[in-house]
Amino acid sequence: VQLQASGGDLVQPGGSLRLSCAASGFTSNNYVVAWFRQAPGKEREGISCIRMSDNNASYANSVKGRFIISRDDTENTVYLQLNSLKPEDTAVYYCATGRYYCSSYGTRQNEFPYWGQGTQVTVSS
Repeated sequence: VQLQASGGDLVQPGGSLRLSCAASGFTSNNYVVAWFRQAPGKEREGISCIRMSDNNASYANSVKGRFIISRDDTENTVYLQLNSLKPEDTAVYYCATGRYYCSSYGTRQNEFPYWGQGTQVTVSS
């Protein structure tokens, strides 16, 4: 299983970005993909998770209402739409998979065996 994260960039406050996480090596859709982020000097934070079998999604309170997670089955890609970006959203964003459920994804990060390489999002004027 491999993950390829992309889409990070420098954007002004209030702007938007769409991150992509392309997955390969899966033989079924019985898995979840989660997005995490790590800002300088801070612990890595779980921000969203989607179950590929039924599109069930969850969000951290810090991004709820601003970020939207979605999937494209034909391309085995999960997207994270980042809207109304704030300077505090600045971080390296990672996608991860290998787990079958989203429950407690933020606190059980070690249960995700596969991680993408990370993509930098910088929100600054």
